[in-house]
Amino acid sequence: MSDDQSRGRRRPSREYHSSESGSSRRPRERSTSEEPKPKVIKTEPDSPDRYSRASSSNVSVKREPESPDRSPVSETNVPNIPIKKEDPDGAEVEIKKERASTSRAGGDGANRGRDRVNRYEVSLVYTKPSDVISKTGSLGKEITLQTNYFRLLTTPTWKIHQYHVSFSPEIELRRLKSGILSEHRELLGGYLYDGSKLFTTTKLKEEKTILHTKSKQGENYVITVKYVGVISMTEWQSLQILNLILRRSMEGLKLQLVGRNFYDPVAKIDLREYRMQLWPGYQTSIRQHEKDILLCAEIAHKVMRTETVYDIFRRCQENTRDFREDFKRHIIGLTVLTDYNNKTYRINDIDFHKTPRETFSMKGEKVTFMDYYYKKYNIRIRDPQQPLLLSKAKERSLRGGEKEVVILIPELCRATGLNDSMRNNFQLMRAMADHTRMNPDRRIERLRTFNDRLQQTEDSMRILTDWNMKLDTRLVEVKGRILDQQKIVFRDHRKEPSGEQADWTRHCRSMGMFTTPSRGLERWAVIATNRNSRDLRNFVESLIRAANGMNMRIDRPREVMIYDDRNHSFIQAMEDCCRQDPQLIMCLVPNNNAERYASIKKKGCLERAVPTQVITQKSASNQRGLMSICTKVAIQINCKLGYTPWMIDVPLSGLMTIGYDVAKSARDKSKAYGALVATMDLKVNATFYSTVAECSSHDVLANSLWPMMTKALRQYRKEHDKLPNRILFYRDGVGEGSLKQVYEHEVKDIVEKLEQEYKRAKMEKPPMFAYVVVTKSINTRVFARGRNPPPGTVVDDVVTLPERYDFYLVSQSVRQGTVAPTSYNVVYSNIRLTPDQMQLLTYKMTHLYYNWSGTTRVPAVCQYAKKLASLVASSLYQPPQNALEKKLYYL
Repeated sequence: MSDDQSRGRRRPSREYHSSESGSSRRPRERSTSEEPKPKVIKTEPDSPDRYSRASSSNVSVKREPESPDRSPVSETNVPNIPIKKEDPDGAEVEIKKERASTSRAGGDGANRGRDRVNRYEVSLVYTKPSDVISKTGSLGKEITLQTNYFRLLTTPTWKIHQYHVSFSPEIELRRLKSGILSEHRELLGGYLYDGSKLFTTTKLKEEKTILHTKSKQGENYVITVKYVGVISMTEWQSLQILNLILRRSMEGLKLQLVGRNFYDPVAKIDLREYRMQLWPGYQTSIRQHEKDILLCAEIAHKVMRTETVYDIFRRCQENTRDFREDFKRHIIGLTVLTDYNNKTYRINDIDFHKTPRETFSMKGEKVTFMDYYYKKYNIRIRDPQQPLLLSKAKERSLRGGEKEVVILIPELCRATGLNDSMRNNFQLMRAMADHTRMNPDRRIERLRTFNDRLQQTEDSMRILTDWNMKLDTRLVEVKGRILDQQKIVFRDHRKEPSGEQADWTRHCRSMGMFTTPSRGLERWAVIATNRNSRDLRNFVESLIRAANGMNMRIDRPREVMIYDDRNHSFIQAMEDCCRQDPQLIMCLVPNNNAERYASIKKKGCLERAVPTQVITQKSASNQRGLMSICTKVAIQINCKLGYTPWMIDVPLSGLMTIGYDVAKSARDKSKAYGALVATMDLKVNATFYSTVAECSSHDVLANSLWPMMTKALRQYRKEHDKLPNRILFYRDGVGEGSLKQVYEHEVKDIVEKLEQEYKRAKMEKPPMFAYVVVTKSINTRVFARGRNPPPGTVVDDVVTLPERYDFYLVSQSVRQGTVAPTSYNVVYSNIRLTPDQMQLLTYKMTHLYYNWSGTTRVPAVCQYAKKLASLVASSLYQPPQNALEKKLYYL
């Protein structure tokens, strides 16, 4: 991997979203920096036409007490598994495991993921500081914006009544309960039923209604429907119900549910060269916003791979000696889709000792998996020797707290999403972007089409009418504000405006960098193979000229030529160079090899504490764009030496801004690395302090955060003889489901420990402190007259949330696709900044990421933290040496 190749092909502010967010990519020259790999929104593949989907019956597993008249199964992968089967009309096959987890054939996936009752409750975390009276600002030029929201229109008397439903004799299978209850739809009217609770807009005459039903098997059931009360539209349950109603109405559009969202397989886009398809669809969510209940609708695309898990299994068998371990590496943790019922499962383990010839008991008879799939789905399993896949369901999707283990056949499972090699395939990512990237006018057209279909399709209209629901046909409009262009400060404090597109690349080439080494780069070495010697010398000459144009002196380096491109050869050459105490080592490598890149970075970051720069032969020989590449490399080198390319005017003194992000280890999925980057100075010179620590990938809270903050505070005190009086903390990597824990524990812990630290330092009072959650993966989009809004656009009303002190900021520009705003949620603040000041300071901080001569999508400290965490998690696997902490060595 090189500084100028895959890690730098895309600018950090335009994280690649293959589906959910649309593309916000900017078609500029490729950056030569070591950027993070393009981020791809989680994608799941499609169900092919290869296997029959004739049966719509569901195969589900739920807890069932062991019955003595059922014979245990000894031949399946889980011993002593009682099996229950009912006919497809009522239809569920259950396979249960005593005491431990429940195991079942990979049937219908139950209703996994369908009824995430707590999903909306978790989102409603009241984080708005109590002393915040108004969160709207007034700074900037007003602009009218359209959004991807529709207002929900309801009748004035709209109420949701809740009932509790019980059956006698008791029924465990929710599908069977739903089927029996549906026979009384005429009496109940339009309703929603989740297995125990029933919701309707029509109140029954009696507080307690008794219904009688006879099943197809002749069994009599008594249904008791007992009134619970009216659900207030301010309660989180109402959001759950509204979203369920919307999903029911979307079923009328003849879309296919994959995971949580609906997609259109008829409109699929084939990428045959890459063995995948793109399915267009929609992501929707209804929520109470500032003044109205709004529906957010975003255009989405699902990546549907056409290869099966069995294809991967065969490839591992053919290509590796230890194919079982290789197969595990490819499959464990992968989400798969079963063709016969279109359900998704996450693979937790593989049983190589069992095959589809194994049997389980069904209605007292032993049945093989091969026979089961043939009889139920008319599917013939071709390879009876393939292993079995095991998927453990998430506990939140199960009733009674029992775990399930679903047994799946590789041949019948489609691999989903994108693996690392796909993400690193520039041609593939570009081909996907060509189809998923939509300009604002096209996106608006698609949103209006979705609204029209929802309100004109008969089945969809009926559901909405039953619930007295109606959507506004117009996109919600909001008043936004455009913040003024910021002045970029170059050498000798010369200032230039950032420009309408927030891009000052041209000024970088003509103005000197803000600070550079007084004696320049005088001790440095370059390493290359003999065959690349000409490209190396040509590149170095161009680099010296580019740096000279920015008032940075670079002397000629020591050249070290090696005979081959083996990793060991580069590392040995680096060791030889280190004996002369170089300021920097540059390696020109023949290709984008991840192992070689990691070896070079380990030598420079872990063993020797020497900044390194990696260049690929392809970039070094790119004559057309060579000066542009060299300009960016010169800026990187200046940063890695500890100097500053440009500054921004920040009026506050004594301010420390902090960015924190986490990346999971590529080698050990149980580990992660949290990186913290803090500004040491923003008045005289923009300097940063970077540190990283190992943490658990399963731990929502950053338990290693405070030791890193302590190091940053003590470094600040060392440089200024005092601690900062203001700290603005930007926390990235917090999902909706983690917000409550972070708010209640992490924030409180930091505030308490700051007080203790400042007392120990004999400061009069603790710092003014603000904790801001930064979220990039959002569905909100804003449009300015069918175009993208300019950089600096702020939205802090209408589509924001009443329980939060939040705002949206569009800080970057894109030339293709739709720009994606970033959400900022101020969950704690005594920093004494007005909303205008908070928004402006946040915007200013997006101008200081030195891998790109333009604004980034998040504050620079967040982008640096992400870059550092990514480097350690993908290449180093342990924190770098402390001697590098004052340099941006990871660019």
